Amino acid sequence: MADVKRVERPLSPHLQIYRIQLTAVTSILTRITGNALIVGIALAVWWLLAAATSPEYFATANAVATSWFGDLVFTGSAWAVWYHYLAGLRHLYYDAGKGLDIPTAEKLGWACIIGSVVLTAITILLVQ
Repeated sequence: MADVKRVERPLSPHLQIYRIQLTAVTSILTRITGNALIVGIALAVWWLLAAATSPEYFATANAVATSWFGDLVFTGSAWAVWYHYLAGLRHLYYDAGKGLDIPTAEKLGWACIIGSVVLTAITILLVQ
């Protein structure tokens, strides 16, 4: 048998040249935000149930909801609502057969991401 010279090659060369597409990122974000909204809803429902239960239990739930953790969850939930809403509008546009070319799809993806951040900031400013 002939001697074979082994060449050192990377295990996954495609990972060195592959760039994830924005449409894939926005699709993943749509699924994540849809599921992440459950955390915000659970915290809000717990807060409301605590208010209906007793003043002591409400004080505990209110302390969590108004803490840094509650602020983080509710701010994230506000962003998730806006992102999910804008992604839904984008998909309605896609369902009409428009915006399916790659440049337009990427622009719409960026519009969803940037628009959701801007709308979240506006929401926070209006609520406070």
